[in-house]
Amino acid sequence: MEVTDKIVILDFGSQYTKLIARRIREFSVYSEIVPFNTPASTLDRPEIKGIILSGGPQSVFAPNAPHMDPLILDLDKPILGVCYGMQLLCYTMGGEVVTSKDREYGPATLQIVNQSALFEGLSKQQKVWMSHGDRLVRMPQGFELVGESDNAPITAMHHFSRPIIGIQFHPEVSHTEHGAYILSNFVFKICGCHASWKMIDFIDDTVAAIRQKVGRQKVLLGLSGGVDSSVAAVLIHRAIGDQLTCVFVDHGMMRKDEMNEVITTFQSGIGINLIPVDASNEFLGALADVSDPEQKRKIIGRLFVEIFEREAGKLDHPDFLAQGTLYPDVIESAAHAGPAQTIKSHHNVGGLPEKMSMQLLEPLRDLFKDEVRGVGRILGLPENLVNRHPFPGPGLAVRILGALDRESIRILQEADDIFIEMLRSHGLYDQVSQAFVVLMPVRTVGIMGDNRTYDRVCAIRSVSTTDFMTADWSRLPHEFLADVSTRIVNEVDGINRVVYDITSKPPGTIEWE
Repeated sequence: MEVTDKIVILDFGSQYTKLIARRIREFSVYSEIVPFNTPASTLDRPEIKGIILSGGPQSVFAPNAPHMDPLILDLDKPILGVCYGMQLLCYTMGGEVVTSKDREYGPATLQIVNQSALFEGLSKQQKVWMSHGDRLVRMPQGFELVGESDNAPITAMHHFSRPIIGIQFHPEVSHTEHGAYILSNFVFKICGCHASWKMIDFIDDTVAAIRQKVGRQKVLLGLSGGVDSSVAAVLIHRAIGDQLTCVFVDHGMMRKDEMNEVITTFQSGIGINLIPVDASNEFLGALADVSDPEQKRKIIGRLFVEIFEREAGKLDHPDFLAQGTLYPDVIESAAHAGPAQTIKSHHNVGGLPEKMSMQLLEPLRDLFKDEVRGVGRILGLPENLVNRHPFPGPGLAVRILGALDRESIRILQEADDIFIEMLRSHGLYDQVSQAFVVLMPVRTVGIMGDNRTYDRVCAIRSVSTTDFMTADWSRLPHEFLADVSTRIVNEVDGINRVVYDITSKPPGTIEWE
């Protein structure tokens, strides 16, 4: 893609690296993530206006710690080091970094002590988000202290004469109250970028790239009915038309009435070639007695591919398997070019076999969820589909804790349907980002009428977020939660207790498994 202004992010393995890129794209400036060991010569291009060194989970002292090409420091480009990136700047340029006795993880107060264009327009004191073990005790020669905090006396530094800046905190996460403003200052005031990249550019470029890559060949896409696969399907269909065939695999762990809704929307409404496949017996058989969530995901991912390849055999062997993989899927599976730690595998990126007869086509792989929704709107998808909450590829398999059986699936489908229907009817569905029910392998004593019950416990989960990299639990009205609990207990045979999950991300993930 041809862009006039670009910010490049060197990835040192932080779970938030892609979020930096997302924040910059919010400014309509194109951002690209590259491996930490990218040569300086690759970055010495006129369209690259600035370089950001991401955070990372390792210490700069570790034997295998990721280090950048030191010649990057000789490029005439602004550089911003974030957390590990700041420590690496200090270490590389002759400062002193030490291992702190107390790891700092969570909110801190930043005190601005000297002027810097990075903090122009902001107050002297602000809340920031820390996540580090090492810290600076001596800046490299030529740097001035800009900001400090209680546990990190050197929280921000700026070179006297060169646009090289280091900050110990993470401006990309929503917990840093003015993080977006700080990044905006770097992108526009320090790097001199122009807001010239738009989502319509992504669509045009992606359509052209799909046409060039696919040519006259055939594409098979696994359609789930969720936002990601739906947008991927319409985007690919715009590029190659009837060369695309979508397969909807019912693995038996979908939402209530999912298959009928998908068939109605895509076969009748949009006119995309769609083949529904009932593979519930295969999946549930393979998952019998499996409780570990990683095993569930990998089994489901493997079966998805096997079924796609089987369907491909009936369709004269398409050359491409398309998926609605997004940035967060790649991040949390550590399947990107950086030394990140695996949080959990995703069926899109963690369950594929090493040898597969079809090539992968993942047109949304560089986008976050809200960007995908924006693409869907431009492509003309209905608002109720574009705004649909995320649903995991493994489906209810990772929302039923422990082993699966058809009765547990039925119970969860009924409870989840009640929760979602009530969110819609109370006008709350579009006010939260993701909501669902989790079924626990726990039974509790209850009383219904004059009878003792000993049934399952379910948890309802609702979060609010803009990027799905961080999320806060939704403050739903107590009266509404009481009504949801009453309906689930009264109407779902098999549940006698409902609890509400009030864990944010981090420290938890949005899904339980």
